Amino acid sequence: MPGDARNREEPLRAARQALGPARARAAEERGAAMSLAAAVEYALLLTEHRGPRQTPDGPGLGGLSARERELVTLVAQGRTNAQIAAELYISVHTVRSHLDRIRDKTGARRRADLTRLALTEGLV
Repeated sequence: MPGDARNREEPLRAARQALGPARARAAEERGAAMSLAAAVEYALLLTEHRGPRQTPDGPGLGGLSARERELVTLVAQGRTNAQIAAELYISVHTVRSHLDRIRDKTGARRRADLTRLALTEGLV
């Protein structure tokens, strides 16, 4: 086995062992549908010693409409505003407007914050 592959296999083996078979399989399935950044964030959430982050006092997605939750999911999957617009048959301006409202409701300012929320809420 080449050195690079060996360097990748050990952390994967450790993560699978830490998660257990069922959680590792679920992480792999979810990870296949995510962007690299979202997959890394998800892996970090799963491997925290206290489990996924729960912020009872922090912002959540409970106050979002179904359409807004759909946009958060697409952002978490790594889609650009233009890709979201094309997929939902809306304009880029409308995507920006939706994201502004989502940010106002959740307090999440960056796409990474929206991705973290989506992962915590189980949207991706």
